[in-house]
Amino acid sequence: MIPHRLFSQNHSARKSPPAAGRRLRGFTLIEVMIVVAIVAILAAVALPSYVSYVRRGQLPEGPAALSDFRVKMEQYYQDNRNYGTTNCADVNPPSWVGTAPALNYAAAKYFAYTCAISNGGQNYLITATGNAARAVGTTYTINDGNSQATTSFAGTAVSKACWLVKGSEC
Repeated sequence: MIPHRLFSQNHSARKSPPAAGRRLRGFTLIEVMIVVAIVAILAAVALPSYVSYVRRGQLPEGPAALSDFRVKMEQYYQDNRNYGTTNCADVNPPSWVGTAPALNYAAAKYFAYTCAISNGGQNYLITATGNAARAVGTTYTINDGNSQATTSFAGTAVSKACWLVKGSEC
C-alpha cells in the first residue's frame, strides 16, 4: 500500500520569499569593471583591423579608374597621334571620340582625378587623389608608359612603383 502522505496537497517544500534583511545578489563594481576592461581591449585590437578592412574596400576604385582612363587615352592616341593638345578632360566618357577622354568619372565615390599633358601631347600623367571616407590621404598615378605609382598612402608620403592597397610593400 502507498502511504497517504505522498499524495497530500500540502507542499511544505515551497521556497519562502527572502527575509527583509537579506539582500538580492547582483554584479559587484569589480566585476563590471573587469567586463568593461575586456571589451576595451577587444575594441582596441579590432578597430584598427576594421578601419584597414574598410580602406581596402574603398581603394580599388582609384586603380580601376586609372586603368580605364589609360585605355581610353591609348585609344585616343591611336586615332590622333597625341594624348590631347591642352588637357585630357574635354568631355564626359564614353562620348570622347574626337577629343581626349574626360576625368570627371561619373561613378567616382572616393577619388578625384586629374590629368596633365606634357611634351606637346606625347605624354600624360593621370592622378587619383582620395577625397572621401578612408581613401583620403591616398594618391595613385599612372603615365603614358604605364608606370604605376603610389605617392601617398593612408596619409603618409611614400614612393612605391605600384598601387598599394594594404601595407607598405608591393
